[in-house]
Amino acid sequence: MNARQVMRVIYALAAGAMPVVLWASSSGPDPRYTAAPGDSRLACASAGCHTSSINGGPINVAGNGGSVTISFSPTRYTPGTPVSVTVRVSDPVNKRYGFQATARLETNLATAQAGRFVPVAGQSAVLCENGAPRSTNGNCSSSAPVEFVEHTTPSTTGIWTFNWTPPATASGPIHFYAAGNAVNGNGTSDGGDRVYTTEAVLAPAVACVSQTPAITNIISAGAFGARADFSPGSWLEVYGSNFSTVTREWGGADFNGSTAPKSLDQVKVTINGQEGFVSYISPGQINVQAPENAGAGPMAITVTNCDKTSAPVTLQQLRSAPGLLAPPSAAFLVNGKQFLAAINPDGSYVGNIAGVASHPAIPGQTITTYGVGFGATTPGVVPGQITGGATDLANPLVMTVGGVQVTQIPYKGLVAPFVGLYQFNFVVPNVPDGDQPMTVQLGGVALPQTLFLSVKR
Repeated sequence: MNARQVMRVIYALAAGAMPVVLWASSSGPDPRYTAAPGDSRLACASAGCHTSSINGGPINVAGNGGSVTISFSPTRYTPGTPVSVTVRVSDPVNKRYGFQATARLETNLATAQAGRFVPVAGQSAVLCENGAPRSTNGNCSSSAPVEFVEHTTPSTTGIWTFNWTPPATASGPIHFYAAGNAVNGNGTSDGGDRVYTTEAVLAPAVACVSQTPAITNIISAGAFGARADFSPGSWLEVYGSNFSTVTREWGGADFNGSTAPKSLDQVKVTINGQEGFVSYISPGQINVQAPENAGAGPMAITVTNCDKTSAPVTLQQLRSAPGLLAPPSAAFLVNGKQFLAAINPDGSYVGNIAGVASHPAIPGQTITTYGVGFGATTPGVVPGQITGGATDLANPLVMTVGGVQVTQIPYKGLVAPFVGLYQFNFVVPNVPDGDQPMTVQLGGVALPQTLFLSVKR
C-alpha cells in the first residue's frame, strides 16, 4: 500500500464515509491518473496502477478494439444546473472495468477545478488531489482543489452515470478527461490489462433570443439550384430573423453516433410536424436537412428558438427535388451562363477560373460533381444519417453534354462520410470544344437548372 492509499484509508475511517477496503486496487486509482494536463500521461498504464509493461504503457492501442467515452445530457451546460455525465469503457476481451475522470477550466487545464462531481453511492466516489475522499456535501481543500470521480468497485457493464454541477457563473468551455481500464481480473498488474483515455469539451449554453422567430423565405440549397420546392432528404436554407444569438455549424460533439442533430443551441426546424437535421444556425439563416416525410404536397415549416416558435411557412414537397452543384458566384456564373462546379481528374476545377487551378473538361476523362435531393438509393440511407459506404441511385439518371448522352457514369449515389450529399463521376462525351449545355433527368423528370460545361481537348 503506497502513501496515498494509506491516506485514503485514514480519511475514510475518520469520516465514516467509505468502506475500509479502499486499499484494494479494484476500488479505484490514486488521484491524477486521467492523462489530463498535470496528471500521469500514461494514466493507469504506469507503475502502481494497472500496467501493460514493466515501464508502463502502452495506452489506447488501436488493435485492442476498446475505448473510453464521455457523454453529456444536456450537451451544453448552464451555470449551477446539474449535467448528467456518462462514462463508458468497452473492450472486446476484458470484461471488468474501472475509470477515473476529472473536469478542468480552460484557463488552467492542470490545476483549475471546474464545478463538482456528485457520485452515486456504491458505484462511484470523489477523491481530492491530495488523496482525501471528498464527502458528498463537502469540498476539496483550497490547497488541493482538483477532484476526481472514479469507480468504487469493478463494473461488468463498463457504464457509470453521475451528475456534475457546473460553476455558478459561466466559465467558458469545460474540459473533461477520463481514463478507463479493462482488466483481466487475475489480481495482478500485467500485460493483460488495457488502458484507454479520452477528452471531451462541454460548452456553455447559449442565451435564447427574446423575440419570436420569423421566416421570410425558404429555398433548397442555394449552391445547388435554389429550388422553390424540396423533397425528403433535401437541404433547405431558411431565412428570417430572431433565429439565434450565435453563428455556428454543427460539430462532431453534436452528433449521436452517426445521427445528425435535430437542434443546435435549442434552435430547431419542424417540417410537417417532424424535426429536421440542423447543420448551421445564425441570427438570420438556418440550414436544415428535411426529414423522411412521406408523400408529396404542401408542408408547413416552422423555426423554434427555445420556447418561441415562428408562424408556419408552406413549401411544396416532391418525391425528389434534385440539384447539382452550381454556385451563383462569379467563378461559375459567367456572362449570364451558369456553369457546373466539377473537379478534373488532376484535382483542378473544371472551367477557366481566375486565381485557382482550373482548366476545361477533356472528352474521355472522368470528372466529379455533387448534388442534393436526388432521392432514394440502394442500399437506402435515411435522412440525418452519415453515409457509411457506396450507394446507387434508385431512380434512373440521364445526362447529356452538348446534346450527346453521357454513357458512362461510374458512380452516382450518396458519398461517405457526409449527410445527404450525392456524388457523380461521369465520363465527358466526345463533343466539340466550347461551353456546352448540359441537361439532367432523374426518373424522366428534367432538373430545372440551365447548366453549361466548359470543354476543350
